[in-house]
Amino acid sequence: MTAWLPSRLSLSLAGALLAGATLATSVEARELSVSTVLSDAFPWGQAAQKWADLVEERSNGELTLRVYPNSQLVNGDQTREFSAMRSGLIDLAVGSTINWSPQVPELNLFSLPFLMPDEAAVDAVTGGTAGDLVFDAIESRGVVPLGWGENGFRQVSNSRGVIDEPADLEGLKIRVVGSPLFQDTFSAMGANPTQMSWADAKPALTTGAVDGQENPLSVFDVARIDQVGQSYVTLWNYMNDPLVFAANQQVWSSLSDEEKTLLRETAIEAGVWEIKMTREQEADRLAAIEERGVTVTELTEEQLEAFVSATESVYSKWTPRIGEELLEAARADIGTP
Repeated sequence: MTAWLPSRLSLSLAGALLAGATLATSVEARELSVSTVLSDAFPWGQAAQKWADLVEERSNGELTLRVYPNSQLVNGDQTREFSAMRSGLIDLAVGSTINWSPQVPELNLFSLPFLMPDEAAVDAVTGGTAGDLVFDAIESRGVVPLGWGENGFRQVSNSRGVIDEPADLEGLKIRVVGSPLFQDTFSAMGANPTQMSWADAKPALTTGAVDGQENPLSVFDVARIDQVGQSYVTLWNYMNDPLVFAANQQVWSSLSDEEKTLLRETAIEAGVWEIKMTREQEADRLAAIEERGVTVTELTEEQLEAFVSATESVYSKWTPRIGEELLEAARADIGTP
C-alpha cells in the first residue's frame, strides 16, 4: 500500500512546480487595448503602433499594447471613443481633440478657426500654459493624458472648383466631423456642412452626396480622396488637430509606478516621433497630390483675412463654452492679442 504514497521528494518537487507555475502567472504579460481612428497606413495609426512597439521593447514583453484601428472598439463611431475610454471599455487611446471635444469642451480650443497660423503656434499652445489647462480638463473627466501627437493642419477640398474666397463655399455640401463647432464655422462661411463619420465620408464623396471635405493632407493623400472627385484643394491651415495619448483612469491607477513611467515616457517619445514625421512628409504629400492632377490653391494674406473675418462670429458663440481664461492663455502662448 505504501508504494502508492508520494515520497517527501516527490512532494517537494510538486510544490516547487506549483510555486513556479504561480510565479509564472504573476509575471504574465498584461495586455492593454489602444484605440485609434485611423490605421497604420496613416501617421495617426503609426503613432499608436510606435507607442506599442516602444512599450513592448522596454518592458521586455511584460506589458503589451494591442492597437485597434478604425474605431473598432466603438463600432466605427469615433465620437464615442472618449466616453468608451472613460467608462473602461477602452484602456488607452491615441485620440483626436476634435473627436473628444463633445465630452471635453475645452478641446474645442484647437478647432477655433484660424487661431493657430503655423506649427510654431501649435507647439506654443500644446507646450504652454494652455496645453497644461487642457490636460487638466481631460483628467478631470476620468481620462489621464500622457502626451501630444498631431494629425496636422486641416485643408479643404471639393469637386466643384477653386475656393479662394468665402463666396466660393456658398451652398457647397461639406462633410464635417461630429462637432457643432465645425458646423458653425462652415455655416458662417456660407457652406452647407454635413456631419458624418469618416467611414461614411468616402462613399458620400463618391456618389456626390457631398461636394467636399476637410482633412489634413496626410488623410487626403493616403486615402486617395482625389479618386472620388476631389479635384480642388485649398491650403488655408484653418485649424490644427493635435492628438492625445491617454489612459483610462482606473487602468492607470492599477499600474505600478514603473509601468506608469514607462507608458508616459513612451507616449511622449512616440508623439515627438510622429509629429516630426508628419511635418517632414507634408511637402512630399503636396507634390504627390499635385502630380495626380489636383489643383492646389495657396491663399494670399488678403484672401486668408477674408475667411478670418467671415468666421469671427464663431468666437462670440464658442469662447464662453471653451473658457475665456483658456483662450487668453492660448493667445498669450502664441503671442497674439
